[in-house]
Parts: sequence; C-alpha cells; structure tokens
Amino acid sequence: SFYYGTFPAGFLWGVGSSAYQTEGAWDKDGKGPSIWDAFTHNKGKTFRNETGDSACDGYYKVKDDIQLLKELKVNHYLFSISWPRIMPTGIKTEQLNEKGIQFYNDTINSLLENNIIPIVSLYHWDLPQVLQEKYGGWQNISMINYFNDYANLCFEKFGDRVKHWITFSNPWAVAEKGYETGEHAPGLKLGGCGAYKAAHHIIKTHAKVWHSYNNTWRSEQQGMVGISLTSDWGEPVDPHSQTDRDAAERYIQFHLGWFANPIYRGDYPEIMKKYVGRKSAQQGLGTSRLPTFSVQEKTYIKGTSDFLGIGHFTTRYVIQKSFPFLQVSSYHTDRDLTELVDPKWPAPGPKWLYSVPWGFRRLLNYIKTQYGNPLIYVTENGVSEKVQCTQLCDEWRIEYLKGYINEILKALNDGVNVKGYTACSLLDKFEWNKGFSERFGFYHIDFKNKNKPRYPKASADYYKKIISANGFPNPREVQNWYQKAMDTCSTTHQLLATDSLITHVEMVTEIVLPTVFTLCVFISIVLLIFYLRNH
Repeated sequence: SFYYGTFPAGFLWGVGSSAYQTEGAWDKDGKGPSIWDAFTHNKGKTFRNETGDSACDGYYKVKDDIQLLKELKVNHYLFSISWPRIMPTGIKTEQLNEKGIQFYNDTINSLLENNIIPIVSLYHWDLPQVLQEKYGGWQNISMINYFNDYANLCFEKFGDRVKHWITFSNPWAVAEKGYETGEHAPGLKLGGCGAYKAAHHIIKTHAKVWHSYNNTWRSEQQGMVGISLTSDWGEPVDPHSQTDRDAAERYIQFHLGWFANPIYRGDYPEIMKKYVGRKSAQQGLGTSRLPTFSVQEKTYIKGTSDFLGIGHFTTRYVIQKSFPFLQVSSYHTDRDLTELVDPKWPAPGPKWLYSVPWGFRRLLNYIKTQYGNPLIYVTENGVSEKVQCTQLCDEWRIEYLKGYINEILKALNDGVNVKGYTACSLLDKFEWNKGFSERFGFYHIDFKNKNKPRYPKASADYYKKIISANGFPNPREVQNWYQKAMDTCSTTHQLLATDSLITHVEMVTEIVLPTVFTLCVFISIVLLIFYLRNH
C-alpha cells in the first residue's frame, strides 16, 4: 500500500549521468580513446551501429544542462570523469590533458555556483584504450596502480570542492558484460574466469584508492569515498521452500555480495566460494576459478567504504536449477538458478526492466542486515521507454518513480540509513550496446537535430514536485502533481512538433536544395556539350 509522508530534513535529491553516455567530443581537445570508442567503432557491437561519438554533446552544453538541474531543483548531480579525457593514455607519467582537467574544473565550479553538490564517479566504464591494448585492461593487476595514480590526480585537482567520491559505478557490469558475455566493451568472452578476475582487480583497486584518500587527502579535504553497486532483488518463487530461498540468496550474493562482502566483511561470500570451487573441481581444475584474497588483503579491503552507493532497477523471482557438468562453465551456470518474472508486472520499456517497487525495500533492508546498516546513497534508479516515437507524456515513468521512491520512504521507517536518492537520468543518452533505443531521461533529446535540443517530459515536472515537497505529503496534493505534469507535457509536445518541422525544413534547405541545384547545373552542362557537338 502507498505510504504518505515526508523524508527527513537534509535528504538529498538528485539526478545522474556518465561521461561516455552524454559528453560526446570523443576525440576533441586532447582526449584519448576509451574502450567504448574502440568497441562502438567496430560494426555489429551496438544497436544500429550507433556510437557515443557526439552523444548529448554534453561537453559543449554544460551551462545549458546545469540550467535543467536548476529547473528540477535538485540538491546534487552525480556525473563521472572520463579517465582518457584527463589522462589520454591512462598513464600519469606519459601525459596529462590540461583542457580535460579544465573542463571538469569548470563543471564543478558551475555546479557549486548554482548550489548543486557534485557527486563524482571516477569510473563509469570508459577505460583508456591504451591500457586495454597494452595490458588487457582489468585482467591485469597493473591496473591497480594506474587507476590509483588517476584517482590521486582527481583528488589533487578537484578534491578541494568535491566531497563525495565513487570509485566504481556498477563494477558487476564491467566484469560480467565486459569480460564474460562480451556485450559491453572491451567485448571479451573469457567464460568462467574473465569476470571473476576483472572483479578481483577492481575490488583491490577500490581498496587502494580508499586508503590513498584516507592517508593523503582526508584530513585536509574532509570528503567521503564509496563504491556504487547495482543489484536487482531476488525473491524466492516459493518462500516456504528452503531450496528456493537458498537460490534467491545465491542470486543476491553472486550479484551484490560479490563486491559488497569483501568490502564490508573482508572476503567473498561463502556460498560463492563453495559453488565456484565445486564447479571448478568438477572441471578438473586444481584451483577455483574464483580468485582468493590473502589474509593481509582481506584486512586491507575490509571497511574501505565511507558510504555504499546502490543502483537498483528491477526484481526477479528465483528458483533452483542445477546445471549439468559442463566442460566450460560460466558465471551464470555457477549459480545453479534460473530467473523468472511475473507476467502481471508492468514492463513499460525493455523486456529486462519490470516495475516491481516492493523489491527495492527488501533489498535495502537486506543491506541493512547483512552489512551493518551502512550509510546508503541511491546512485541509480529509473525506467526507460523503448519506442521509436517521441513520448513526452511518460505516465509509466511517473508511476515507477512514485512507487520506488515510496519504498525508500518505507525503508527509512524500517531503520535503513538512506541519505539520498539519484534518479537515472537527467537526459536521454547513449545506452551502451542498446545505442539510443532506450531512453531513461527526464529530458527528451532530439538526436536528429544537430543542436540536440532538450525537452522536459511529464516526469521532470512530477519529480520536481516530489523534491519540493520532500516526499508525498497527502493524496490530494500528489494527485494534483500528476494532472499538472500531464498538462505541461502536452504543451511541450506541441513545441517539439513545431521544432521538428523547422528542423526538417532546414534539412531540406541545407541538403536537398544544394543537391538539386548541383544536379541542374550538371544536366545543363551535359545538354550544352551535346548541343555544341551537334552544331
């Protein structure tokens, strides 16, 4: 049931984005190539071979986008720094890009001038391509020191103003989609080992960066360093079945616990070690495909998070499923489970993203119990639409946000220590291997228009009302928000239709007319030559 009430005073409301998905300017002003530049430039890797080469042109539109943040009345903006934009090869001793550093300095300063807190992720998937080519990226232990050098440069250049740092955004996707399935950059399919090895190095890197900040920068800068982990909730199909409950537990531990357990408890989850170890032995391997931490490493890693960032989108029902002995195992078959969905769950966008708000409260309570009620910032939560026609009146996103944010309010009453919420996302943007086919933004972008204009959706107006009221005061007021949001989007739709027509006319003027003129000249010349030959 819906719970009416408000959030505690000081609760932070914000929106997020990431560098590769929004900035564009992929090779401008001294930026080096990233693995996503290389990946998307290979045909067949993304939807319609789309790339983030120009994306939202966020590199050139910082001031415009900060105006949108002011319109929404957010307290904070979560964005990522592009490692190759400030360090083109990824190696500090080789080259620094002052123009890239200046870009992020200007962004941070503009945010603060407008009373918006910058929350900065050091890594949202765009590894410098040079490090991938030279060392194999996150398969190589040398990444730990290279990333630590990069992090320290960011602390040195921006840490006087940035007080909330995220080391890695959704490292699960980096490991599983980058090195197991190959759906994401760098596109490697190292079944059964690649994801575990990448995650192992990422966890060690995170710990090193936290200690660097703790030892060198914390006393002077007084900031916080955390990690952002994205996880679905896994619910047993039959809550009375021990087998299903165990399968649901494995689902969470292989997803969230894979990274959270070492950071909060000092080692991988026991169930992960047991299952991967057993499957590895069945394959005849002498050691487990899941790497191990030494005693010193466990101590070094445990406790290295001042807050836990949580990304969450959807829920799955989980049931036990034994995979027979396979010569080549994978992360997915290691878990011995299968995922199901309820056909009644709303699925407004892509087929993976079902709206199941109650799963969020359960996930937050699970974190409270498992990891000692850590300080939590929700770093990603939202829903996309997957339709080719423009939809500014996004009532399904309003329902999704209303439901999921309300579950956070309930979790706060359960005693969960949530201090902020970041909606995904400010703008429609490049959605990795899905290209521009999925749109998560509060603001629609007309990507066919060279100026990439932004148009508010109904959900932008609705989210603004939640922020202003700091929650859901009463049924009548909340219902009024919905009506006003839908009225606003109708007006914006008319504006968009007019602008699209103007863009179309401009395109005809700029492309078609010169082409027709050139063709006419060419035909005239041919006819003239023909005429002269005959006479």
